Amino acid sequence: MVTTEQTRAEATVSVRNIGGIDEAIVDLEPGVNILAGRNATNRTSFLQAIMAALGSKDVTLKGDADEAEATLTIGGSTYRRQLHRRNDGVAFEGDPYLEDPELADLFAFLLDSNEARQAVTTEQNLRDVIMRPVDLEEIKAEISQLESEKNDIDEEIEAIEARKQTLPELESEKARLEDEIEETREALTAKEAEIDAADADVQTQRAEQQELEAKLDELREARNTLEDIRYDLDTERESVESLKQDRATLEEELAALPETPDDEIDRLDADISQLREQRRRLDSEINSLQSTVRFNEEMLDGERTDVYEAMTDDGHTTDDLLTDDVVCWTCGSTVPREQIEATLEELRDLRQDKLETKRELADELDDLKAEKERLEGQRTQRSEYERQLSEIEDELAQREDRIEALQERRTEMETEVKELQVAVEDRESEQFDEILELHQEANELEYKLGRLETDLEDVEDDIEAIESRIDEQSELEAERERITDELTDLRTRVDTLEEDAVEAFNDHMEEVLGALDYDNLDRIWIERVTREVREGRRKAIKTFFELHVVRSTPSGTTYEDTVDHLSESEREVTGLVFALAGYLVHEVYETVPFMLLDSLETIDSARIADLVEYFSEFADYLVVALLEEDANAVEGDHARIESI
Repeated sequence: MVTTEQTRAEATVSVRNIGGIDEAIVDLEPGVNILAGRNATNRTSFLQAIMAALGSKDVTLKGDADEAEATLTIGGSTYRRQLHRRNDGVAFEGDPYLEDPELADLFAFLLDSNEARQAVTTEQNLRDVIMRPVDLEEIKAEISQLESEKNDIDEEIEAIEARKQTLPELESEKARLEDEIEETREALTAKEAEIDAADADVQTQRAEQQELEAKLDELREARNTLEDIRYDLDTERESVESLKQDRATLEEELAALPETPDDEIDRLDADISQLREQRRRLDSEINSLQSTVRFNEEMLDGERTDVYEAMTDDGHTTDDLLTDDVVCWTCGSTVPREQIEATLEELRDLRQDKLETKRELADELDDLKAEKERLEGQRTQRSEYERQLSEIEDELAQREDRIEALQERRTEMETEVKELQVAVEDRESEQFDEILELHQEANELEYKLGRLETDLEDVEDDIEAIESRIDEQSELEAERERITDELTDLRTRVDTLEEDAVEAFNDHMEEVLGALDYDNLDRIWIERVTREVREGRRKAIKTFFELHVVRSTPSGTTYEDTVDHLSESEREVTGLVFALAGYLVHEVYETVPFMLLDSLETIDSARIADLVEYFSEFADYLVVALLEEDANAVEGDHARIESI
């Protein structure tokens, strides 16, 4: 990017095969440069060449050429851009002046096809045009991130609330287990007392008793181990059953979710690109039709006497243009005026039809974008289901391996228990029957006590975990409140940016309109409103920037009007005022040294001169295409280019 001091030097633009230009080199002076001449003298094509060198893609390749080039030399630096015709359009290469030409395309390159001007004349929502240069993406991304965090917190709080509901049941279970443990301990103490009493009666058989007791201890441990294995098996089977239910649910949801073929999204992308290209071509056709209609209107109204005199040399005066029969300026034959006027009306109708087609294309584009977003969402959801299914399958495999291992271990322990039982039975005698039974009963009580204590520990762990989560709940609620406040601030910031932009546009449109000094256009202003609209198959609240016009009658009465009530020329003036205000609001002159003006025929010469004078203070290079009579009205020692 060159500096402001560099842009004060002379600039040279060379162009080849752009618009209607075969080849040309033009020097531009700092300040105002006037392209003076009749229509169809390559003035607009030259403006497009400047746009191409600066970085714009709103450029037309010459009809009979497959490649083109535009070069800008300014302040000792050269910026070159190449255009190549492709099957699907025009490809651009090179090193332009601007890295991102969007701001310049909107508010500095003010040709008849300029999007900001067209947004007014075709009654589009002006919000997109006004806010496009304002970086809202970072704010939107932050809002999306915070909404996701808030949803996660809401889910955690909801889970805590659900677990809190189980606390009374867990407390009740804890009390029951404590009571049962106490009862079991008392029963075990009583049984051990009975064993002690029975031991006193068999002192003489102590050696045999010790051997038997050792085997009984082994048997008790083996039974405890076997019971633990069975318990673990039950737990694993319950987990497997739960996982299978989860898997079945996911498989049903996955089966119900439609497939999203990649080629369908590719087709939508292709359709979207095709519709955008159709819209661009429609813009070009609409602009061409408008130029044709305007030229023929001027011919019928007698404003283009130079063309008529050039066509006729039989002594007819220019007053002949206003007769019922006129000389056709395309073929030279005499035709009724009504026939030409009828043809003009058909052209106006054709332009209106194309405008309607453009609006229909915009609606179709919205539908395609919404459908693409829906399909991508389905594909993301399918991927998530498949990921969860894969995790479940992995866990099922692990648990089934664990079950298989436990089953093998259970078989081993069952064999060991049987062997120990046989060994105990071999050592049993009548005098040991009673003590053996007492030991077996004591073993069962000890096992029951161990299991009860384990269950109590599990319940206490669950209660502790829930109470810990309850302590976290207040922190989560505070975090959710903070995020809610931050979301409110961000959304308010978007609203504030939009309100500030609208206010700035209104102020600058008032300044520009004041410079033009129209008698019947007192004020042009924008109102920010919200409405519910349909986006594809969904409804959403959308912000609109609506343009209003305040007019006055010859008697001095003022009243508010809408754009659709304005005449075509008044619409074009309003669109120009809107685009010029955008140039000032976004301070385009700070980054773009060129301001290009074209298609100013709806403004009279004096006002064009005032407009040029007003904006000459901002742009380093103000390049304006004017008819001869309008160019003559611009005062000052400005550079004048009459042939390209």
